[in-house]
Amino acid sequence: MSIYRQSSVMSQRAPPLLSVHPSRALVDEKFQVLVENLPPGCPVTVHSLHQSEDNDYWEAYGHYVSNQRGTVSVSEDLSFGGTYSGKESMGLLWSLRPVPGSRKGLRLRKMNVCAPMLVTISVYMGHEGFRDQRPLASTLTERWYMAPGVKRVVVKERGVRGTLFIPPGPGPFPGILDMWGGGGGLVEYRSALLASRGFASLALEYLSPEKVRSADLEFTYFETAFSIIQEHPLVLPDRVGLLGLSLGSLVSFYLAAESSTVKPTCIVAVSSNYSLSRTKTIPGFHDDLINYYDKVRVDENNHHIWKGIGMALFNEPTKVDVGKINCPMLLISGCDDQNWPAVETVEDISRTMRSVGKDRLLTRVDYPGAGHLIEPPYSPHFRATNFMLHTQNEKVILKWGGETKPHSDAQEDSWQKILCFLEQHLYCSPSVRAKM
Repeated sequence: MSIYRQSSVMSQRAPPLLSVHPSRALVDEKFQVLVENLPPGCPVTVHSLHQSEDNDYWEAYGHYVSNQRGTVSVSEDLSFGGTYSGKESMGLLWSLRPVPGSRKGLRLRKMNVCAPMLVTISVYMGHEGFRDQRPLASTLTERWYMAPGVKRVVVKERGVRGTLFIPPGPGPFPGILDMWGGGGGLVEYRSALLASRGFASLALEYLSPEKVRSADLEFTYFETAFSIIQEHPLVLPDRVGLLGLSLGSLVSFYLAAESSTVKPTCIVAVSSNYSLSRTKTIPGFHDDLINYYDKVRVDENNHHIWKGIGMALFNEPTKVDVGKINCPMLLISGCDDQNWPAVETVEDISRTMRSVGKDRLLTRVDYPGAGHLIEPPYSPHFRATNFMLHTQNEKVILKWGGETKPHSDAQEDSWQKILCFLEQHLYCSPSVRAKM
């Protein structure tokens, strides 16, 4: 049946109904998208659109055909193409990408976690040219990082900068020191989501353009941050873990191995790095990156691949002595990481832990087809994005790696493993999970 015939049939029946359930949810919760009142066998496109806080537009879409009842269920029916294909209940989120004509190298990150991520879901007639049409129906859904009752507390004390997120309820709660990678700035959304899942989490700011060479980036800064969360009256002082991605994992390993004051209950490391600078400072690590910058490869799209830098540092003798670590560790890696030799790092850590009889402390998960930036579930996949080299005042596009579908599967699976690992080691009983 042609699209014109379909339009004629549509005009003679009740208008299509589009529903999203739940319409308001945490970002790690699934939703169900249902289109009803379509003619049987009707080709439609289900489309999602989000305007970021940087005023860039992101979209995803799947092409469907209604069943004999005139319905399309995104959770149960196959997408025949679009930004995703197959039966993918959350493809409208994890396959989000900048709309055609957008700026290059964009990355979608939530900055204001006190407001939801708003996504408009629409249904259009046909599979081609849908952007030139008016939608048959639209609805707005809210995706939240902060559950109701989560408290957001700005931390500016003893030289430490960050934001503490405290779960709803009387507490006390297990604590987490949450550290992102070398991109710098204050990144709150993972900590907000962890607090929504029952963990008091301190999102730590430790890199900014004016602080890259500051003395306060010695490891004592992180020891102070750990003590701040440990001493909070709503935190269980003997149940505080470390969570780090990339450079944040290096900090986690070093604190657990060498600090006399930081005794974490457990560690989660994503895209692991344990190559120390000779000065054992973050500014020193940035100096090493500059010294080995000739190891950077540039692909046909002018995307910078840093894995060669990591391999050069990996072969240096200055590594964290992970054999000194005495707490359980969960190490998560993407096998297509183009930014850092994370899999090779974890292999080396595994050998060291076996050699000292501590391999029982290590849980390792490697994801084929996943890249460097393994984020909370249903986040879009970013194969290459803009990155500011603060020491050189230069912006480049870094290649993180990963293929969209396996990377997105890795994000969903790893988040569940992270939560289970944290519950096992930081809680004596299952946590009380917040709901929207």
